[in-house]
Amino acid sequence: MKAVISVVGKDSIGIIARISASCAECGVNILDISQTVLHGYFTMIMITDIDRITVPFTEFVDRMSKLGNETGLQIHAMHEDIFNSMHKI
Repeated sequence: MKAVISVVGKDSIGIIARISASCAECGVNILDISQTVLHGYFTMIMITDIDRITVPFTEFVDRMSKLGNETGLQIHAMHEDIFNSMHKI
């Protein structure tokens, strides 16, 4: 199973490191990542493998959201099935 993590906020040092570390703590593997900085704003989308996640997925979503609140970022983790359903034409 996969999950999509999106991140938006003011650019700062260590954003990818903090998010990657939090994923690793939960057994979430990063499969693909795309990030850019637009006029001082950081944006990123990660595709992750959650087959070996060590916490309930809802707890992982809450952890990502909390990390976002602590760092001034908007971080959203979404199960791949929900993401795909939201983006069907």
